Amino acid sequence: MAFLHIAWFRFNEGVSQDRIERHLASCRALVGKVPVVRNLQCGPNTSNRAGGLTHGIVVTLPDAASLPQYLEHPAHVPVAQALVADVAELRVMDLAV
Repeated sequence: MAFLHIAWFRFNEGVSQDRIERHLASCRALVGKVPVVRNLQCGPNTSNRAGGLTHGIVVTLPDAASLPQYLEHPAHVPVAQALVADVAELRVMDLAV
């Protein structure tokens, strides 16, 4: 069974497209740095069904026990902190699939 950590968010007004792209690149760079990450995908929302949320990330982990290892990993913490500093709204869901 896999475990999905899903976040969707809207950036603060005034955050440049370049800065957004750097955030997404930093997220993608976690693959290979955080051992429990099996896959990570992120990018802009392309539908009108997200209630104004503009971007999302889906992280595939081996199981629920891996979530703290991902969230607390030294490579993940600064990426998450930088992202949250530029985010106006954030929603998170974790799914066992």
